[in-house]
Amino acid sequence: MSTGLAGVVFVLALIATLYAAAVFADRLDHLGARLGLPESVLGMVTAAGADAPELASAIAALASGAKGVGLGVVIGSNVFNLAAMLGVSALVAGAVTLRREALALEGGVALGVTGAVCLFGFGVVPAWTAFVLALAILVPYVIAIARAGRGSPVLGEPHRRRPPHGRALWVPLATIPPALAVIVLGSVAMVHTALQLADRAGLPRVLVGTLLLAVLTSLPNAYTGVRLGRARRGSALVSETMNSNTINLVGGVAVPALFVGFGSHFSGLETAGVAWLLAATGLALALLARPGGLRRTGGGLLLASWAGFAAVQGIFG
Repeated sequence: MSTGLAGVVFVLALIATLYAAAVFADRLDHLGARLGLPESVLGMVTAAGADAPELASAIAALASGAKGVGLGVVIGSNVFNLAAMLGVSALVAGAVTLRREALALEGGVALGVTGAVCLFGFGVVPAWTAFVLALAILVPYVIAIARAGRGSPVLGEPHRRRPPHGRALWVPLATIPPALAVIVLGSVAMVHTALQLADRAGLPRVLVGTLLLAVLTSLPNAYTGVRLGRARRGSALVSETMNSNTINLVGGVAVPALFVGFGSHFSGLETAGVAWLLAATGLALALLARPGGLRRTGGGLLLASWAGFAAVQGIFG
């Protein structure tokens, strides 16, 4: 494939993937609201939809043997999510607030799963141990939020009203499978053409995953996050952000590590990336825990954190 054709295919695949992801997330959100799901459950459902391009791209890269690109997509996407979803929302809405009980629950799970992946990346524990640790944290969380009732003080703000029956329930159910298929196929095309273009331009592959694909595939998450922030749905926003990062780490690192050879530990740059993610997650939670929640100054700090991460990856990548 010529360079020009590869570029055209990449752009078309990107547009198709992002559009399908927006449809996928919207249908899942609509379906969750129609079923009367609490905000934290709705946040997890929406995160799963918006995460599809990131996960598909990371898995496609791993399947093609580009381990550094796959890891870069996951770690880069997660750091970008904190800045784009929480940071930008704080700048646009003025503040992101939620109850401390909800913050402790969402933040504890995110930090725990990130810590488990860090232990694997640092070579402290093998892949199967990190996977078990992640499941030990994630499964009780999923059970807890699935069993919680409306207006639970742990899950945060009261449940939203169900939307009017303007569309039949079968509409989102019928559109979810084809949207998911477009996401997967588009992500595979993006990864292969991006790698071809990077190789021909002499660019390090790690930058393709950490900066290019990570940011582009995270745009659906950024869109849905800012939408929740502007609506001042802090619990759903934080839930979606933290769940998005958790889903990325489990589905894009912990599970593939059981089948794909990552080596005994990550490379120095990959280790620095996952350590940065852990620190950025802690910073976001600390800013959210302040009186008045995450405000514009804190949002600026999260954006600065991503800029620093990108600079380090760009210099040493």
